[in-house]
Amino acid sequence: LGWLPLLPLLLLPPPRSAEFSPSLDSDFTFTLPAGRKECFYQPMRREASLELEYQVLDGAGLDVDFHLLSPKGETLVFDERKSDGVHTVETEDGDYMFCFDNTFSTISEKVIFFELILDNMGEDGQDQEDWKKYVTGTDLLDMKLEDILESINSVKARLSKSVQIQTLLRAFEARDRNIQESNFDRVNFWSMVNLGVMVVVSAVQVYMLKSLFEDKRKSRT
Repeated sequence: LGWLPLLPLLLLPPPRSAEFSPSLDSDFTFTLPAGRKECFYQPMRREASLELEYQVLDGAGLDVDFHLLSPKGETLVFDERKSDGVHTVETEDGDYMFCFDNTFSTISEKVIFFELILDNMGEDGQDQEDWKKYVTGTDLLDMKLEDILESINSVKARLSKSVQIQTLLRAFEARDRNIQESNFDRVNFWSMVNLGVMVVVSAVQVYMLKSLFEDKRKSRT
């Protein structure tokens, strides 16, 4: 649901951009038309971490140009004609822009999946402050609330990692399925071409043999 406000923005004319609300883990899949460039913005805090992974799931060549720019407009990452990539940067206050460029392709559109993982965004610290409100007066408890909080955070981190791995596996599966379907269509096409060539060659051979025997009979008479 965190991605729903993004979808109407993708329909705007160039320059195309969108903004993601702060989130620890978010992913998105979209179609990049031929000859187009799609850009997104992600607000970040100082001393946080931004990890971005992308994959081209479908489209001729399975490649795209990728740019990652800092809030000052400096190019941090540039991938040329890559099918996938993983990049992690330490951030400062401001909006980071990342773009997927398919302007080099005049025919084929690309289906692109990417995932954002944000660390040290300040949300965990706020959660700990909220928990500390309940710590006062709990000295008689055998188990401290800090221990409970630590266990919950550990479980949360592991669940988030599991969700991330499952999302990446689904992306790999989608790309492999598209490749297999493309190979299947290509094999069927060339099989039909070979079959047609064999039929034509057989017909020509039969015709040549028949005409050869007819010529011999005529020469004898």
